[in-house]
Amino acid sequence: MRFTRTLVAGAATVGLLLTGCTTDTPDDTAATDKPAEDDWFVQEDYDRQLAQREIEPEGDPDEPWLQAIEPEWIDTSQFKREGGDATVCFSNASVSNPWRVTGWLTMQEQVEVLKESGDIGEFRVSDAADDDNQQISDIQAFVDSGDCDAIIISPSTTATLTPAVETACDSGVPVIVFDRGVNTDCAATFIHPIGGYAFGADAAEHLVENLEPGSKVLALRILPGVDVLENRWAAAQKIFEDSELEILGDEFTEGDGATIKSIVTQYLQRGDVDGIWMDAGDGAVAALEAFEDMGKDYPVMSGEDEISFLRKWKETGINAIAPVYSNFQWRTPVLAAVKILNGEEVPKEWVLPQSPITSDDLDEYLERNADMPSLHYAKFGGEDLPGFPKAWQDR
Repeated sequence: MRFTRTLVAGAATVGLLLTGCTTDTPDDTAATDKPAEDDWFVQEDYDRQLAQREIEPEGDPDEPWLQAIEPEWIDTSQFKREGGDATVCFSNASVSNPWRVTGWLTMQEQVEVLKESGDIGEFRVSDAADDDNQQISDIQAFVDSGDCDAIIISPSTTATLTPAVETACDSGVPVIVFDRGVNTDCAATFIHPIGGYAFGADAAEHLVENLEPGSKVLALRILPGVDVLENRWAAAQKIFEDSELEILGDEFTEGDGATIKSIVTQYLQRGDVDGIWMDAGDGAVAALEAFEDMGKDYPVMSGEDEISFLRKWKETGINAIAPVYSNFQWRTPVLAAVKILNGEEVPKEWVLPQSPITSDDLDEYLERNADMPSLHYAKFGGEDLPGFPKAWQDR
């Protein structure tokens, strides 16, 4: 089995420093070059992820957080622990955006279920606030304590956190990595949805299929140096290169609504924008508001399954798609920890299903999340947990 472990020289310094943010005047040079076989684009991984979109996952479709696509099941009997009340330690990159807040709430509710069953006794958590050095220190503290029966890690960046993950693996307890990858396969399991290529392709394909040749597209990105985000843009570049669309530019936004609105306004002042591609959609509403303020027709749009965007989509009737980086994945690591400590088999690379919300199922997800706040994510997968819906409403 081959793991996707993307790495860019210097990612340690640019990963979350936001050095690629837009200036006041958008760059006239669009980043439309076909991605090379380089650090952020690997053809084999791209082909695999796009193919996995069509593969039926193993497991109960009513529990997508336990499903797996093409799993290679591994023996974990060396980690079997007698008795329950395990101490599970979690090193979190941050809760710095609505997607992570939604996931963290879901994880906490799953932990409460496992505490009630006696599988988990103590759940220790550190939050690095998107600081690589802090997360390295957090992981080392867990290792030095000797108290953790399993260590869950959601890395802040790919390359810089690799040595810390390896240190955790060397401690002898099972390590579970999820969400973002690192450049080692030492973890007992690496849990993630299909991936960034699939997300980026879902969005780009929708624009190609729904815009006329020669239409102009603006790409909005959050920040450089994070594998899943770089993969999203690499996939989009490849698809756009093979289309007849004109890519006006790709701009870093820091995920900030005011910045997004300002950038889109500047492009609209210079001419038409027919489509918006985004590598994450939590600022999609701000982009649409720029069109409203300028009196322009709405673009063909890619967003994400954040409720604010889904509601705006329904309200305006725009032509849109909501790619998904399955938020329910936050349940899987703690469930995996229990399975591993019970000596049960788990997938070495645990690939979860990842399917976008389209116009066909928009109403279904709006109805299912009718009482949820705007910053909630539709595919959070927590409807069966005891804290639903209050835990997510009271964020």
